[in-house]
Amino acid sequence: MVTKPVPHNTEAELDALDDVCERLAGFGADVSLEWVDGFMTALIAGPRVVPPSEWLPAMFGDAFGRAFADPEDVQRAMGALMARWNVVARQLDPEALYEEPDRLRLAPLIGEIDEEARARLAAEGAMSEEEIAQLPPPGAVWAEGFLEAMRAFPGDWPDADDSTDEGRFYDDCLMGVIALHLGDADLADDLRARYPTKTPSRDELIDEACFCVQDLRLYWIDHAPRPQPIRAAPKPGRNDPCPCGSGKKYKKCCGAAAPH
Repeated sequence: MVTKPVPHNTEAELDALDDVCERLAGFGADVSLEWVDGFMTALIAGPRVVPPSEWLPAMFGDAFGRAFADPEDVQRAMGALMARWNVVARQLDPEALYEEPDRLRLAPLIGEIDEEARARLAAEGAMSEEEIAQLPPPGAVWAEGFLEAMRAFPGDWPDADDSTDEGRFYDDCLMGVIALHLGDADLADDLRARYPTKTPSRDELIDEACFCVQDLRLYWIDHAPRPQPIRAAPKPGRNDPCPCGSGKKYKKCCGAAAPH
């Protein structure tokens, strides 16, 4: 079997998306490239296709409309957002995930603020030690965006039913993402419970979260909510008043052309 390459955005596409995020931040939206990527990923991995008319205000509030009022600006901004959306959707393509369940396809946009980068910031005097200590660990902002999308659409993300194997699987998948957002003390407790014999690195936790998202994508394929059946309104009797309000009997009005 020929392994197909995992799709990725071009540098130009990521630069355009970063510009969109910076412009939105200037209009009061508390967003970043990593946060937006996490938010999008949750929407794509969820149980239904969420249209932009729903996720744009949930993601940016009114900042998008204020930042991009000109039609050409709107088109460029939406083009940058959808370029990332389409790549994540292809990374989480169910058919590809089913074909290679052990392959890591999801490639989130994680900010590179590792220990080396923190030491460099301190040496350069770009940030104080206190500011550096408050920087989130890698993957935390991405997970925050993912969880914010879940909070924005709570009906799409019900609580897990821990009494069933499927419910526990769903809960475990969510926990893989949540772990990236935990504080040091809570994360230590979580890791002791889930990894009693070893302590995974931050990179390993990020990879695990990505596998969990891939599992969630397939979980929702198998557990997609069923559409409510459409029930036709009862047809009036031929001698009943016509529902159009004419005052005539149905057989003398709208029912005159109906098949008998």
